[in-house]
Amino acid sequence: MEKQWYVVNTYSGHEKKVQEKLLMRTESMGMQDYIFRVIVPEQEETEVKDGVTKTKVKKLFPGYILVEMIMTDEAWYIVRNTPGVTGFIGSSGKGAKPTPLQPQEVDKILHVMGISRIDIDKELDKGTKVNIIGGPFTGMFGVIEEIDMENQKIVLNVDLFGQETQVEVDFDQISKI
Repeated sequence: MEKQWYVVNTYSGHEKKVQEKLLMRTESMGMQDYIFRVIVPEQEETEVKDGVTKTKVKKLFPGYILVEMIMTDEAWYIVRNTPGVTGFIGSSGKGAKPTPLQPQEVDKILHVMGISRIDIDKELDKGTKVNIIGGPFTGMFGVIEEIDMENQKIVLNVDLFGQETQVEVDFDQISKI
Protein backbone atom coordinates (compact mmCIF):
# COMPACT_ATOMS: atom_id res chain seq x y z
CA MET A 1 0.00 0.00 0.00
CA GLU A 2 1.22 3.50 -0.72
CA LYS A 3 0.71 6.75 1.12
CA GLN A 4 -1.93 9.07 -0.24
CA TRP A 5 -3.62 12.32 0.78
CA TYR A 6 -7.07 12.42 2.36
CA VAL A 7 -9.37 15.28 3.35
CA VAL A 8 -10.56 15.15 6.95
CA ASN A 9 -13.54 17.20 8.17
CA THR A 10 -13.10 18.95 11.53
CA TYR A 11 -15.08 21.38 13.62
CA SER A 12 -14.59 24.79 12.00
CA GLY A 13 -12.02 26.84 13.87
CA HIS A 14 -10.47 23.74 15.46
CA GLU A 15 -8.19 22.75 12.56
CA LYS A 16 -4.92 23.55 14.39
CA LYS A 17 -6.03 21.74 17.56
CA VAL A 18 -7.03 18.67 15.55
CA GLN A 19 -3.68 18.80 13.72
CA GLU A 20 -1.78 18.86 17.03
CA LYS A 21 -3.89 16.09 18.59
CA LEU A 22 -3.57 13.86 15.52
CA LEU A 23 0.21 14.30 15.40
CA MET A 24 0.47 13.55 19.16
CA ARG A 25 -1.71 10.43 18.81
CA THR A 26 0.33 9.28 15.81
CA GLU A 27 3.50 9.46 17.87
CA SER A 28 2.10 8.01 21.09
CA MET A 29 0.57 5.06 19.23
CA GLY A 30 3.67 4.41 17.11
CA MET A 31 1.90 5.08 13.79
CA GLN A 32 4.63 7.23 12.16
CA ASP A 33 4.99 4.60 9.42
CA TYR A 34 1.31 5.04 8.46
CA ILE A 35 0.37 8.67 9.22
CA PHE A 36 2.94 11.09 7.84
CA ARG A 37 1.93 14.73 7.43
CA VAL A 38 -1.09 16.62 8.73
CA ILE A 39 -1.60 20.00 7.07
CA VAL A 40 -4.06 22.84 7.62
CA PRO A 41 -4.36 24.41 4.14
CA GLU A 42 -3.68 28.13 4.60
CA GLN A 43 -2.34 31.05 2.63
CA GLU A 44 -0.78 34.36 3.66
CA GLU A 45 -2.62 37.43 2.42
CA THR A 46 -1.29 40.98 2.51
CA GLU A 47 -3.86 43.67 3.16
CA VAL A 48 -3.46 47.45 3.12
CA LYS A 49 -5.91 49.23 5.37
CA ASP A 50 -5.65 52.94 6.22
CA GLY A 51 -2.11 52.97 4.83
CA VAL A 52 -1.01 50.12 7.11
CA THR A 53 0.11 46.85 5.53
CA LYS A 54 -0.93 43.75 7.43
CA THR A 55 -0.24 40.11 6.64
CA LYS A 56 -2.93 37.65 7.62
CA VAL A 57 -3.03 33.87 7.38
CA LYS A 58 -6.28 32.74 5.78
CA LYS A 59 -7.55 29.17 5.84
CA LEU A 60 -8.14 27.90 2.29
CA PHE A 61 -10.76 25.37 3.42
CA PRO A 62 -12.19 26.19 6.87
CA GLY A 63 -13.18 23.02 8.68
CA TYR A 64 -10.83 20.75 6.74
CA ILE A 65 -7.31 19.38 7.08
CA LEU A 66 -5.20 17.24 4.76
CA VAL A 67 -3.67 14.01 6.03
CA GLU A 68 -0.95 12.06 4.21
CA MET A 69 -1.31 8.44 5.26
CA ILE A 70 -1.35 4.79 4.31
CA MET A 71 -4.98 3.71 4.67
CA THR A 72 -4.90 0.76 7.05
CA ASP A 73 -7.70 -0.14 9.44
CA GLU A 74 -5.66 1.04 12.40
CA ALA A 75 -4.59 4.37 10.81
CA TRP A 76 -8.16 5.00 9.67
CA TYR A 77 -9.42 4.33 13.21
CA ILE A 78 -6.86 6.69 14.80
CA VAL A 79 -7.72 9.59 12.47
CA ARG A 80 -11.51 9.11 12.73
CA ASN A 81 -11.41 8.95 16.52
CA THR A 82 -9.20 11.98 17.08
CA PRO A 83 -11.14 14.60 19.10
CA GLY A 84 -12.52 17.29 16.77
CA VAL A 85 -12.62 15.06 13.67
CA THR A 86 -16.11 14.65 12.23
CA GLY A 87 -15.16 12.33 9.37
CA PHE A 88 -13.40 11.86 6.07
CA ILE A 89 -14.48 13.45 2.80
CA GLY A 90 -15.11 10.86 0.11
CA SER A 91 -16.49 8.19 2.42
CA SER A 92 -20.07 7.01 2.08
CA GLY A 93 -20.10 6.09 5.76
CA LYS A 94 -21.30 2.63 6.78
CA GLY A 95 -17.70 1.52 7.33
CA ALA A 96 -16.53 2.40 3.80
CA LYS A 97 -13.02 3.78 3.57
CA PRO A 98 -12.65 7.20 1.92
CA THR A 99 -11.34 7.96 -1.56
CA PRO A 100 -7.93 9.68 -1.63
CA LEU A 101 -7.32 12.96 -3.42
CA GLN A 102 -5.86 12.77 -6.92
CA PRO A 103 -2.16 13.79 -7.10
CA GLN A 104 -2.97 16.82 -9.28
CA GLU A 105 -5.56 18.02 -6.71
CA VAL A 106 -3.00 17.74 -3.91
CA ASP A 107 -0.36 19.49 -6.03
CA LYS A 108 -2.65 22.49 -6.64
CA ILE A 109 -3.48 22.92 -2.94
CA LEU A 110 0.08 22.45 -1.71
CA HIS A 111 1.51 24.67 -4.49
CA VAL A 112 -0.57 27.60 -3.17
CA MET A 113 1.05 26.99 0.23
CA GLY A 114 4.55 26.62 -1.26
CA ILE A 115 4.80 22.98 -0.19
CA SER A 116 5.63 19.94 -2.28
CA ARG A 117 3.61 16.72 -2.18
CA ILE A 118 6.97 14.99 -1.91
CA ASP A 119 8.62 14.90 1.52
CA ILE A 120 11.99 16.17 0.26
CA ASP A 121 14.02 15.03 3.30
CA LYS A 122 12.84 11.44 3.14
CA GLU A 123 12.00 10.76 -0.51
CA LEU A 124 14.58 12.50 -2.70
CA ASP A 125 18.31 12.04 -3.15
CA LYS A 126 20.89 12.95 -5.76
CA GLY A 127 20.23 10.78 -8.81
CA THR A 128 16.44 10.45 -8.28
CA LYS A 129 14.40 10.89 -11.47
CA VAL A 130 11.52 13.40 -11.18
CA ASN A 131 8.78 14.91 -13.32
CA ILE A 132 8.66 18.71 -13.60
CA ILE A 133 5.07 19.85 -12.98
CA GLY A 134 5.46 23.64 -12.82
CA GLY A 135 7.37 26.48 -14.42
CA PRO A 136 8.90 26.77 -17.90
CA PHE A 137 10.06 23.13 -17.97
CA THR A 138 6.62 21.60 -17.20
CA GLY A 139 6.20 18.13 -18.65
CA MET A 140 9.92 17.36 -18.78
CA PHE A 141 11.82 14.81 -16.71
CA GLY A 142 15.04 15.44 -14.85
CA VAL A 143 17.56 13.78 -12.57
CA ILE A 144 18.38 15.47 -9.27
CA GLU A 145 21.90 16.85 -9.17
CA GLU A 146 21.66 19.01 -6.04
CA ILE A 147 19.11 19.82 -3.30
CA ASP A 148 19.23 23.29 -1.69
CA MET A 149 17.08 22.98 1.46
CA GLU A 150 17.74 26.56 2.59
CA ASN A 151 16.34 28.16 -0.61
CA GLN A 152 13.92 25.29 -1.36
CA LYS A 153 15.40 24.73 -4.81
CA ILE A 154 16.50 21.65 -6.71
CA VAL A 155 19.07 21.54 -9.51
CA LEU A 156 18.12 18.99 -12.17
CA ASN A 157 19.86 17.59 -15.22
CA VAL A 158 17.35 17.84 -18.08
CA ASP A 159 17.62 16.71 -21.70
CA LEU A 160 17.12 20.01 -23.54
CA PHE A 161 17.34 19.81 -27.34
CA GLY A 162 19.45 16.65 -27.13
CA GLN A 163 21.91 18.14 -24.66
CA GLU A 164 22.07 17.59 -20.91
CA THR A 165 21.43 20.93 -19.22
CA GLN A 166 21.16 21.93 -15.56
CA VAL A 167 18.00 23.78 -14.53
CA GLU A 168 16.87 25.06 -11.14
CA VAL A 169 13.29 24.50 -9.96
CA ASP A 170 11.35 25.03 -6.73
CA PHE A 171 10.42 22.08 -4.50
CA ASP A 172 6.74 22.46 -5.40
CA GLN A 173 7.48 22.25 -9.14
CA ILE A 174 8.38 18.55 -9.16
CA SER A 175 6.75 15.20 -8.54
CA LYS A 176 8.41 11.88 -7.97
CA ILE A 177 8.07 9.32 -10.75
